[in-house]
Amino acid sequence: MRPARVLLWALAVAALPASPPAAAQTTRSHADSQLARDVFRELIEINTTDSLGNTPRAARAMAQRLLAAGFPAADVRVLIGPDAKHGNLVARYRGTGAGGRPIVVFAHLDVVPARRADWSVDPFTLLERDGYFYGRGTTDNKAGDAILVADFIRLKQAGFKPLRDLILMLTGDEETAGSCIAWLVAKHRDLIDAEFALNTDAGGGVLRDGHRVMFVVQASEKVYATYVLEATDKGGHSSLPRPADNPVYRLAPVLERLAQYQFPVKLNEVSRAFFERSAALESGSLADDMRGVLKDPPDSAAVAHLSAVPFYNSKLRTTCVATMMSAGHAENALPQSARVTVNCRILPGEPASEVEATLRRLAADDRMTLRETNTPIPSPPSPLTAAIVGPIEHLVAEQFPGVPVVPVMEAGATDGLFLRNAGIPTYGVSAVFEEQNDVRAHGRDERLGVQSFYEALEFWFRMMQAFASDRLTR
Repeated sequence: MRPARVLLWALAVAALPASPPAAAQTTRSHADSQLARDVFRELIEINTTDSLGNTPRAARAMAQRLLAAGFPAADVRVLIGPDAKHGNLVARYRGTGAGGRPIVVFAHLDVVPARRADWSVDPFTLLERDGYFYGRGTTDNKAGDAILVADFIRLKQAGFKPLRDLILMLTGDEETAGSCIAWLVAKHRDLIDAEFALNTDAGGGVLRDGHRVMFVVQASEKVYATYVLEATDKGGHSSLPRPADNPVYRLAPVLERLAQYQFPVKLNEVSRAFFERSAALESGSLADDMRGVLKDPPDSAAVAHLSAVPFYNSKLRTTCVATMMSAGHAENALPQSARVTVNCRILPGEPASEVEATLRRLAADDRMTLRETNTPIPSPPSPLTAAIVGPIEHLVAEQFPGVPVVPVMEAGATDGLFLRNAGIPTYGVSAVFEEQNDVRAHGRDERLGVQSFYEALEFWFRMMQAFASDRLTR
């Protein structure tokens, strides 16, 4: 999960009415809570930074817990791949089959690096202090791992008989290449094939000053693409300038055109639903603008107003922005090259080739080169059907009364994009509530509220039962 994602949710809801926390009834016992905490601690204290290659160890540790709880060995698979340093876990909670095809629930085992010198506490020791769990991965995404494993065990101990299979999937490199989920889809599709998937690493809840504001369901992701635009020349002595040939000067107007350019407004099912629901929650000119962009064609004044806010602008269109520059090789020499890196977040369904063609038009210089540094992976939106949204709304109303459910298209990326491309609709429903002004994923002293952890544990316990039985879905 990318930390910017939660910050964006926070900006979106800054003016919404807040709902105070309300206690929901739970059947969770002290033993259930202790199990989840123990699993959480074990995972935090296995350093799964990618360079260390410890995700196989974490996958085996979670497999042992499931086996000890009575899951058959044939249904608990530790899969090492796509290379020896990456481990994944796929476990199946078998149902009767009467309720349809399986459901995948998933999280990732790896974390971003954390240096002890940068933290006020040991990042790889779970610490509970002042109402928070501290440790690398507490929010991204070992809470998700622990919740799924602990709830699978709790469901087993409770004698739950699902009408369809639940498939638990923990992957090994979401924070880096995403090669593990790609490998599972390509080489082990039979183990993870499902009607749809629920992701612990996206969506979730927003707190403002301790009050619940919004429960976000992620149903779409933008496509990540990076390009390098370069101008070159033979160079020479700086005492003999040739302004027309100077790569820095040639690149400067291109950057100005890029800064001024806006891609066309294009709403999809998810972004349209976001503005519809947000308009109903907002008031005044902001609500009017949200309704305005839903018109056909969109109201130009409303588009202009929302485009001035980076968060809303990211929901309206593809965006490309210059992120890095380099030029020259000596202060007393004419530059032989000047290059700029442009990072794009492309709307689902918009061809990357069209974005590249737009960048070439903005360059307007045949002497410049434009090259793609990564292969953009498309991620089609997952349909917001009543069969998916209805149960989630019911469960949120039951556990978090008065908190609105809002679908969102995120600017970041998760393992979910690989499942969507494989034809498995995927929805981010982390259920973890975080304070809008204190998001620490990938940063110093990462932490998660203790109450938020146990609330999400309860939500997933209820949600898996709802989707894997006839409760709320039939």
